[in-house]
Amino acid sequence: MKSQLIKLTSLAALSLVMFACGGKDSKKKAEEVAAVAETSKTKALEIEKPQLTFGFIKLTDMAPLAIAKEKGFFEDEGLFVSVEAQSNWKNVLDRVIDGQLDGSHMLAGQPIAAGAGFGRQADLVTPFSMDLNGNGITVSNDVWSKMKPNVPTGEDGKPVHPIKAEALKPVIADYKNSGKAFKMGMVFPVSTHNYEIRYWLAAAGIHPGMYTAENVQGQIDAEVLLSVTPPPQMPATLEAGTIYGYCVGEPWNQQAVFKGIGVPVTTNYDIWKNNPEKVFVMTKKFVEENPNTAIAVTKALIRAGKWLDEPGNRAEAVKILSMSQYVGADEAVLANSMTGTFEFEKGDKREMPDFNVFYKYNATYPFYSDGIWFLTQMRRWGQIPEAKPAEWYAETIKDIYRPDIWKKAANLLVEEGHIPASDVPTTDGYKPATTDFIDGKTYDAKDPIAYINSFSIGNKDKAVQ
Repeated sequence: MKSQLIKLTSLAALSLVMFACGGKDSKKKAEEVAAVAETSKTKALEIEKPQLTFGFIKLTDMAPLAIAKEKGFFEDEGLFVSVEAQSNWKNVLDRVIDGQLDGSHMLAGQPIAAGAGFGRQADLVTPFSMDLNGNGITVSNDVWSKMKPNVPTGEDGKPVHPIKAEALKPVIADYKNSGKAFKMGMVFPVSTHNYEIRYWLAAAGIHPGMYTAENVQGQIDAEVLLSVTPPPQMPATLEAGTIYGYCVGEPWNQQAVFKGIGVPVTTNYDIWKNNPEKVFVMTKKFVEENPNTAIAVTKALIRAGKWLDEPGNRAEAVKILSMSQYVGADEAVLANSMTGTFEFEKGDKREMPDFNVFYKYNATYPFYSDGIWFLTQMRRWGQIPEAKPAEWYAETIKDIYRPDIWKKAANLLVEEGHIPASDVPTTDGYKPATTDFIDGKTYDAKDPIAYINSFSIGNKDKAVQ
């Protein structure tokens, strides 16, 4: 018997016992309990699989999972969830596909690449977007000392942000002239970080390299050699001099500041304002076999996102995330970005209230347009080797991004009074066209071919019929 149904049965039994004991007060209380049971009955989902194991990587944007567990949102749905840290993103993907994990915090590009045919292929679905923004690009102290003279300063003498990669261009040229390749790290070939650092570099005319079937490192014609480093290892790899900079999520940019080994130069908020970051992923098979469980999980995660963005809750969230079973970083490091600020050079702490967004701006909704952006970048850099018609982009993402599950979950939360009806967007799944990019390019998800062709660096496609 599922826990939700046990709860209802217990309430009904309690009402009968109280009524049997006699007395008007007892009868009134019994009626109240019965009313609660009746109300709950309309909301309860029959959970097909209450015992679940979810994965995550030690990053602050895993927060909705930690909060849903610690604040009891999973239990409210009759779910008993174990949340387990994973060693790297490949391990996350493999364990979800193989069924060792029921779902996981995942890079937005992972389920998309699996469906589009790049890397390991599988039918994965995303019913929930975990956050917006949250990444940064950090360079070593030595590289920053060479970049800084190329960065304009304001009246306060501090660098003017956003810092564009034009400031890095002469540094890369110096390395090349001295016979050294300029090396930077990102966390996975289909990570937001890979596409963001490529976007930042290419916007300044710096070629980040192309992928082919023969060159899966994506380093053909590269002026900057990008390689994979797991997020928690980024600061140590930078300190060792193996790489000269990296793009990663928090707290690993702020960790470089605290350790005095590097300087964050830009954030992904400046590369693409309010860009989608991580997603929660399950297999299509799991969702088909456990549809109510998938809705219940999504309900708990939406509530967690809302809790995270409510004023006054971030300090408690930092304490939770600092626990060893979650991110395990120092509270001070986590608080640097999680509480609405971000530190660039040591002492140059700036207000960034939207550095981490978990609920505002419909952050939890899996928009098709967000997913299509990743497909355009996969095509731009050669991970998708052949031109595709515009319809392919829309059809591919609709098999992966599942706003239908999100809407069922959100509508139940509205009925239960957990979220207002105004927080459920009226949308066809596409955000309006936007120019909120560091290079001012217009992105319209309904015209992906024109977007791909708008870039001077990368693949160009003719309209495919």
